[in-house]
Amino acid sequence: MRYAMLILPSANRVYADSAVDLTAAELEIFAGAVLAGGVADIAAEEIAGVPYVTFSASLDERDTRFLANLSSIYALFAVEGDLLRPIALRRLDRFDDDLVTIPKYAGKTNEQFTKLLLNTTLMGSAFAGGMLDRRLTVLDPLAGRGTTLHQAMMYGYDAYGVDRDQKDFEAYGAFIQRWLKEKRVKHKAEQGPVRRNRQVVGRRLQITLAASKADYKAADTQRIDMVNADTTRTLEFWKPGSVDLVVADAPYGVQHGSRTAERGLARGPLELLRAAAPVWAGVLRPGGALGLSWNTFVADRADAAAVLADAGLEVLDTPAHRRLAHRVDQAIRRDVLVARKGG
Repeated sequence: MRYAMLILPSANRVYADSAVDLTAAELEIFAGAVLAGGVADIAAEEIAGVPYVTFSASLDERDTRFLANLSSIYALFAVEGDLLRPIALRRLDRFDDDLVTIPKYAGKTNEQFTKLLLNTTLMGSAFAGGMLDRRLTVLDPLAGRGTTLHQAMMYGYDAYGVDRDQKDFEAYGAFIQRWLKEKRVKHKAEQGPVRRNRQVVGRRLQITLAASKADYKAADTQRIDMVNADTTRTLEFWKPGSVDLVVADAPYGVQHGSRTAERGLARGPLELLRAAAPVWAGVLRPGGALGLSWNTFVADRADAAAVLADAGLEVLDTPAHRRLAHRVDQAIRRDVLVARKGG
């Protein structure tokens, strides 16, 4: 059967220009990880003047449930002669999509790209087949104001975050608690300082929530755990081997620099990555995966891959993964690395 995937419109014009090629690469990564029948003949095509990604496959109902969560899919059709027959898509989304679309601030990562980064990281893990059924644990060690955490919430996963910027931590906490109250999502929140040896080492916001009151009553709950601290101290807040996925969009070194505990502000992400990658690898459980995006104008792909390998992770370097690189603006060309923890 031949299929045609309509691409979700993007408010970001530059990202929209890349969306078709990125979706084709993401589809190939999904096919290699979870689609039982595989996928062939992936192509970018125009049908009646509208861009689609087309492909050949034998899809069952579970396959379409996986595809429903591609980052830029808007609709899926079976191609029957000159006609397109719509196929129902059952997305994982447990909450209204304004959770990811409402926040607007300088430096926010495009939410479609955030979803792509989370998806490709998950597909690189040993837990890809559990995407639809398992409550995974996602950590963003450079969480900012929580775009990755929001996407993890949408999937029904537990969402952990670390960020050293107090303003971002406070802005995230204010937004998510207000949003939960306005949406009447049953939840419980606790916030306060974290002390070690009588010293304050960070601040922490912990929220227990559920998509419905019945789920909350049955203790079928999700967790949000956001910490205001340096990312290199991640293992002070979560046990080694306790996280399924680490997903990080590194600072681009243009409008704001990377930060390390020892040297403060640095222009490139490599110093941060060298200090933090062993910590991030430590918090991953065996079979877990780390997904990293960064600006290739300030750090070479081979250098970033070498840092992850030195941390004991296996970098996945398929042709599809290499096609995830794309332009953000004149000063930023974003790339993605996915690496898996053995064991």
